[in-house]
Order: sequence, then structure tokens, then C-alpha cells
Amino acid sequence: MPATELAYRAGVSSATASEHLSHMVKAGILASEKCGRHRYYRVISPKIMEALEDLLASHPGPNERIRPDLVRITPLRDARMCYEHLAGRLGVALTGSFQKMGWLVLEGIDFRVTDQGRQKFERFGIDWTSFSRARRRLARRCIDWTERFPHVGGALGASVAGRLMALDWIRRTKETRIVIVTASGRRNLQEMFGIPS
Repeated sequence: MPATELAYRAGVSSATASEHLSHMVKAGILASEKCGRHRYYRVISPKIMEALEDLLASHPGPNERIRPDLVRITPLRDARMCYEHLAGRLGVALTGSFQKMGWLVLEGIDFRVTDQGRQKFERFGIDWTSFSRARRRLARRCIDWTERFPHVGGALGASVAGRLMALDWIRRTKETRIVIVTASGRRNLQEMFGIPS
């Protein structure tokens, strides 16, 4: 999670959270990674995670219902644009489906498109020749700020989003990043990629 979300959940200021996170990184409890505009923090090992879980077992956790920004966040959580690619639950689910079907493999900080994946993406209508002209990474791993799991970005992520819009499976809303899934989109995403409507 990024420092701002951790600060909110802990009920402290962002400055306080950043200071504590910095100490925990130095102590070897957490690792940090920059992705986009955010720096994400994770527990460095399963043993430390077990110790933290034991420590936090009695804590009730945040009450999502009383978040002042919940009304604004909820539609963004379902489906939204992150730059030119899909994010939110839909973007994460679609990326997970690509991985399960063997189209994408997570390698280091990015995804790699498999040979099978290339063929399947082409059959789906993705123009592979346009990638050779793209200046950005092919299949960038982008950590989703609401779901905390990666979705695929880069040239491939933008092409997938563009193809879904061309098929009218999804539609962008005016003046927001929110994406609406059409009835046809719900049906086809379920049939082709196993994404529940």
C-alpha cells in the first residue's frame, strides 16, 4: 500500500506515516517500490508477516463505511482508466485472467507476453505491429491503488482498453476516469475471460 493509504488506516498524518515507514524500511521490516506516482510498501518476509499478524490479531481494522471519500472511490474501484489502460476491479480481473490463460507471465517488474499470448491477443484484434513503434514499455506492471494487485499497463494495456471500447464492451464516462461495462461487455467478458458480471 502507499503511504497515504497506510496513514489513513492508521489514523495518523501522512508525514508521521512516512517517517515510521522510513524507519521500518531501514530496519529491514518493509521493502518499498516506486510505481507510477506512488511508493508502495510491503512486508519483507513471511516470518515478519506472521509476527505482525499475531500482533494485529486483536485490532478490528478500518471501517470502510465511514471513509469520507467512499462515495467518490466506489465507482473508481469497479472500473476506471489509469492513463490509457484499464484499472480497478475490471483491470485487475482481466490481467489475472490473462495470466491464468497463459497469455501473460509476471517477470520482475513487468509482464512478459507468451508466444501463446501473442497469438491470442492478435486473434482478439490487438494490432501487434503498432507495438514496434511504441516508445513505452510493452506490458508494464502497474499496481492498482484500490485493489493492491497489478494490472497490465504500457502499450499492451492501452491496446486492450482500446479494443474493448471499439467492441463497445466498455465506455468511458465524460470528464471522469470511470468506465462503464455495457451489457454486451458483461456477457462477453464472462464468456471469454471468466470475469463475473
